[in-house]
Amino acid sequence: MRRVPSAGTGTDTSTGTGTGVAAPAGGSGRLAGVDAVRGLAVLGMFAVHVGPGPEPRGAGYLLVAADGRAPALFTLLAGFSLVLAQRGSDPARRPAGWARRWRPLLIRCALLAVLGLLLASLWPGILVILAFFAVYFLAAEPFTRLSTPVLTAVAGASVVVGPLLSFLLGPVFGYEVSGRGLVPEAGDLASWSGPGRVLLELLLTGAYPLATYFPYVLVGMALARLCDVRVRSVARRMAVWGTVAAVAGYGSAWLASHVFGARQRLLETIAVHHPQALSAADPVREVLGGQYGAVPSTSWDWLLVADPYSQTPLETLGNAGVGCALVGLCALAARHGTGARLLRPLTLLGAMALSAYVVHALVLAGPAHGAASWSAWLAFSAAAMVLTWAWQRIWADSPLRRGPVEHVLRLATRGRGPA
Repeated sequence: MRRVPSAGTGTDTSTGTGTGVAAPAGGSGRLAGVDAVRGLAVLGMFAVHVGPGPEPRGAGYLLVAADGRAPALFTLLAGFSLVLAQRGSDPARRPAGWARRWRPLLIRCALLAVLGLLLASLWPGILVILAFFAVYFLAAEPFTRLSTPVLTAVAGASVVVGPLLSFLLGPVFGYEVSGRGLVPEAGDLASWSGPGRVLLELLLTGAYPLATYFPYVLVGMALARLCDVRVRSVARRMAVWGTVAAVAGYGSAWLASHVFGARQRLLETIAVHHPQALSAADPVREVLGGQYGAVPSTSWDWLLVADPYSQTPLETLGNAGVGCALVGLCALAARHGTGARLLRPLTLLGAMALSAYVVHALVLAGPAHGAASWSAWLAFSAAAMVLTWAWQRIWADSPLRRGPVEHVLRLATRGRGPA
């Protein structure tokens, strides 16, 4: 089963303010650069799901770049968008009281969870993440009320604490050596023990558990608080510091592996706990390829890798840095007419990322099941960009311009803010 990058389920990133940058059709007030990054992540998702295997040569480097980073990017942007939506809403119209504040959120998360369970039950050949996003949004609500310094400190600490928690608690639930990576399906709720297993998957042992993916949400929230990407100098700093963070994360993993002997120690650990992987061309990657959600808990050296989906502190730092740099670069490009025009297909696609995700999962569950080629990736990418362009052109003066799935969610939760 192919891993699935997370859907861009930040269903409404309207800021309600003048952005100073190009916006999608219909003038929703969205930040074009942020939507463009989300659109880029959608193309990365297609590459992972229907493209050939990521081989580090030639055009294959594009797939290597997408592998593992697309889901992290979606999740970081979800946190970023939560703050944009909160910042742009009219304070006088924000719901007061526990019930009015939480009811729309609970409805939105329930719909996402149901949709995720149903899509996973269709067996599209991907690891459907929507139910995990429902948990992310629920968990994020209390953090939206922290001050910026406190939120920033919590986000920084979570990059280390989340993966460490997963590493330490894995053996407690029987996952010291074996892979995790389950995705909840509707049928899992049919037994008395099913809901408990589903909750454990969502929090710790699933493909995209809260313990290791929620740090991306917190980092995205902190970035949105700290960085107003409408300001040229701020966007430039995001691009620079994001690149520094990416180099620090991936570079530290490389140094640990090739200079400080972590790889050799891991090979010795693999010989004891994963002997079947020794015959592979790269035993370390062979073990990680079967983990689906966390590194094994058999050696502390596993926490020093930054391979795709390893969900370690160094991978989290590197992926978050990539996300920060891309947001800064796309925000800079969107400030100029030529750049905004070039980004427009990605901006339109990113504005409808959740609808694109749902449709592509349905197609993979049917006529395109098992697709894995460059032609399939090109077909999915071209169709998504053309259809989202056509949709937003047809519905330019309607709330439906946001996308069909996005519109349904907004109707169910429209009490959270202005239309």
